[in-house]
Amino acid sequence: MTPEHAPDTYVGLAADDAERLARTRGWNVVRSLPPGSIVTMEYLEGRINFEVENGVVTRVWLG
Repeated sequence: MTPEHAPDTYVGLAADDAERLARTRGWNVVRSLPPGSIVTMEYLEGRINFEVENGVVTRVWLG
């Protein structure tokens, strides 16, 4: 099950803080990636993805 809150609330947070917050909010898988990373496109319920640049979350997407 996917937690119910706005993913954009993580943008601007330090990556470590965002990951910790996401886990406390119930995300099963938290993935942090550098900008431009090549990732598979399969949807995984319960996963939140962070694009992290210079230690700060700049983009968030689910699955």
